[in-house]
Amino acid sequence: MTDAAAGRAEAAGRMDLTGVTGVPGLTELTSEVTGLTELTSELTGLTGPAETSGDVGATCLYAVYDPVSRRCCFAGAGHPVPAVVSPDGSVELVGLPAAPPLGVGGLPYEATEVDIPEGSLLALYTNGLIEHRDRDIDTEVHRLREALARPAPSLDALCDTVLADLLPQRPADDVALLIARTHALDANQVATWSVPSDPSAVAQTRKDVVAQMERWGLSHAVFVTELVVSELVTNAIRHAEPPVQLRLIHDTTLICEVSDGGNTAPHLRRARTYDEGGRGLLLVAQLTQRWGTRQSATGKTIWAEQSLSPQ
Repeated sequence: MTDAAAGRAEAAGRMDLTGVTGVPGLTELTSEVTGLTELTSELTGLTGPAETSGDVGATCLYAVYDPVSRRCCFAGAGHPVPAVVSPDGSVELVGLPAAPPLGVGGLPYEATEVDIPEGSLLALYTNGLIEHRDRDIDTEVHRLREALARPAPSLDALCDTVLADLLPQRPADDVALLIARTHALDANQVATWSVPSDPSAVAQTRKDVVAQMERWGLSHAVFVTELVVSELVTNAIRHAEPPVQLRLIHDTTLICEVSDGGNTAPHLRRARTYDEGGRGLLLVAQLTQRWGTRQSATGKTIWAEQSLSPQ
């Protein structure tokens, strides 16, 4: 139902399957949207056209929360819409454009951005929570909103409340429920620079990054960060389109984001012996915990996350 990206969230989830109960520990609700249309193409390619393969498809809900802007981007594919519980206890359902399940084809997938106050709760769930043969779905949605609005000592306790209120004794369908609390980052945890589309600007960008790392007391991470910034910014200037922006996010990890106006996503490749380029992204992938790309309405962002634990 979810993926994370550049931020953190306190989360608790509980899944009730017919005859089986599990409690997965979830600590993030941030992710990079990789493109629901690509997933659709891959699934359709495996299953064949929908009209010849029967009812084949999977519902999906992607949520990307940015703890800097405090905005959450949602994209759905035939999945129940998420609920947002504000700090004052009010509950609202996020209106998402209608879209078919993955693998079915039809309408294009669209993203919806919503401002989320700090400390809000995001509730994501499968249709088995609110759809039952002998119950009206509008009534069940109303009951879900009432259950989410009740005060609870923890997210686990709130999950228990929701499941106890909505599930029959013997659910006819599998049920998944995820509730996450959003957090925001302070302004002093984020540094942003606009980078001129000139290769000579990379040197000054490295100096700015080193100075910021020193202010954060992260001198032990300067070498890797400087190299990652140099590679990503250089690639954006050479191969993408302006405007180019660099953002560093200092939390439990350090995230480097480089945004540009291009839409072409990079990919790892192994450079041959005499190639002059092609090693930068591979080096970034080796030196950081993880990296990825997310698309936006104005271009793309390439990000890399590294541990701050001294080696």
